[in-house]
Amino acid sequence: MANQNEKGLKRLINACYFSAAGFKAVWIHEEAFRQEVLLFAVTMPLAIWLGQTPIEKLLLIGSIVLVLLVELLNSAIEAVVDRVGLERHELSGRAKDIGSSAVMLSLVWAAVTWTYILLGVKS
Repeated sequence: MANQNEKGLKRLINACYFSAAGFKAVWIHEEAFRQEVLLFAVTMPLAIWLGQTPIEKLLLIGSIVLVLLVELLNSAIEAVVDRVGLERHELSGRAKDIGSSAVMLSLVWAAVTWTYILLGVKS
């Protein structure tokens, strides 16, 4: 790992640069991430407007942030699998399919969260 001997503030600064590089890479190479950022850009103001309490607003926004987080992890898995080899392999396909399933589950969770809050379902 690059600069793994760095300590303190220098390590944190390096981590920020590496994170920025990750965001840049996923933005350039992953259309799904760009679509989900667009979803976030549309839903965040809606969440602030439609959420009646701070907790509702946080849950609405957080459910979409969860989708972005899972997409980042899925993209990382896909990049590693592709780095190992581009030939078809059962385990490579399985890893990619499982990552895709995680993204789908996070999208379903976001839809359930939005539906539950916006329809005002009472427990």
